[in-house]
Amino acid sequence: MFAFDPAYLPVIASFALTSFLIELTPGPNMAYLALVASSEGRRPGFATVAGVALGLAVIGALAAFGVAELIQASDVAYDALRWAGIVFLLYLAWDGWRQGTDVVSPTGQSDRRYFMRGLVTNILNPKAAVFYVAVLPTFIEPALPIMQQTMLLTAVYVLVATLIHAGIVAAAGALEPLLNDPRREMMARRTLSLLLAAVAIWFGWSTAR
Repeated sequence: MFAFDPAYLPVIASFALTSFLIELTPGPNMAYLALVASSEGRRPGFATVAGVALGLAVIGALAAFGVAELIQASDVAYDALRWAGIVFLLYLAWDGWRQGTDVVSPTGQSDRRYFMRGLVTNILNPKAAVFYVAVLPTFIEPALPIMQQTMLLTAVYVLVATLIHAGIVAAAGALEPLLNDPRREMMARRTLSLLLAAVAIWFGWSTAR
């Protein structure tokens, strides 16, 4: 068993800081969370955050068992996952665009739908797998049980990411009362949808091998 050593705290702190800086980099999660929270409200936004958190945890668990490393090593598997993620992000951008002026009014969509979208967005994100394969192992102490350390650092990363994502939702959700005018609603939704589409294109370019 992994007996926690207080001497490992600096490693955790350093990893948490690294995770914080990485999560502040604009990406698919940030753009989509801003779109959902500002247009649909904070509750759907937080449901999406929960889905994102579960997705990150699942990928971290897979990384602990070596699955993420296999995806990273296989060009076919990596590209399939990458293109699936790009297409899904473009679909989300189109879905946000086509809903027109129905921005802040209830859409009748359940929180489960937003949760699943957040989950799928991360499952189809090869950059998350690369993070667990390329970054996380550099914080592993060889003298300690690797599996337990991997799961601990995964929990730290998920916590840091979730706090940042929740902050994005809270900040974007504050804009909801300002978007009650139909014209502003349409402009806000379509601007954020275009941003999400741009992120999808950037995501495809930045993850190409």
